[in-house]
Amino acid sequence: MIRHIIAAIATLLAIWAMVFMYQLDQKAERFKKIQELIERTKIEVKVEQSTQPIQQIEEPVSVEEETKKEDDEVAKKLKSLRERAGSAMAFKVSPMYKQKCSSCHGVNGEGAVGPKLIGKNETEVLEALTDFKSGKRKNYVMYGLLTKMSDEDLKALAQEIGTFEEKLKAMAE
Repeated sequence: MIRHIIAAIATLLAIWAMVFMYQLDQKAERFKKIQELIERTKIEVKVEQSTQPIQQIEEPVSVEEETKKEDDEVAKKLKSLRERAGSAMAFKVSPMYKQKCSSCHGVNGEGAVGPKLIGKNETEVLEALTDFKSGKRKNYVMYGLLTKMSDEDLKALAQEIGTFEEKLKAMAE
């Protein structure tokens, strides 16, 4: 009888060992796949050796400082675009359009960095502006520009942009 108990215990231990080894194999397989993924996505960076000694170690730059620097550069570029946009008008636009839209969409909606607005009707433009403001359509520049604008301002802007095609045609005559 003791032999049977010992045999049963040995069998249970053997089964437990097989299950344990199977689980270890599964984990090892996962690690192998992770290692393969890491190897496939490795990027080699070549570092050139400098012959000059390092004279000064720079202080580490915080994420906030880096972000502020990038924001300042973007602001400078946008200011430059706005200044250039204000000097080449084909027809008169409102100060609001000039300030908020012309740097990306062109002084008369002809498109530049942003898409062409000429030919869009008031309803189409108002819907797009509302979607950008609400976040339904994702564009961080548009969201940032429209966030503090009232619904009346959006309507006025959409109404103005809706007239661009007519104004352009009138100039061509």
